Amino acid sequence: MNIYDKAHELARAIKDSSEVADISAALKLVEADPGSKEMLDNFRSSQHELQERMMAGEMPAQEEMEKMEKLFEVLNMNLSIRRLFEAERRLSVVIEDVNKIITGSLEHLYGADV
Repeated sequence: MNIYDKAHELARAIKDSSEVADISAALKLVEADPGSKEMLDNFRSSQHELQERMMAGEMPAQEEMEKMEKLFEVLNMNLSIRRLFEAERRLSVVIEDVNKIITGSLEHLYGADV
């Protein structure tokens, strides 16, 4: 058994999953509406910038975090964007579950804390 072949097989299975298909369909709906696309693009840009700053060790002000939360709530009122966020969350759960399965297979080496 080649681990890399299995990894590629897993990648194909994820790519062909209903979760990825749902994200693709939701993205098409968002992109069909210029207002929704602009709102989402602005949110993603702000989110990315905030994450980069946090990774660099800079903690954002409480007001900035609250602003992002409120913006997320506003975006969730848009049905197309909400559908996209929900589809992305479902894929994230799948990836998290796969990660748990993989790391769980190593517990015998390092104990239950892996």
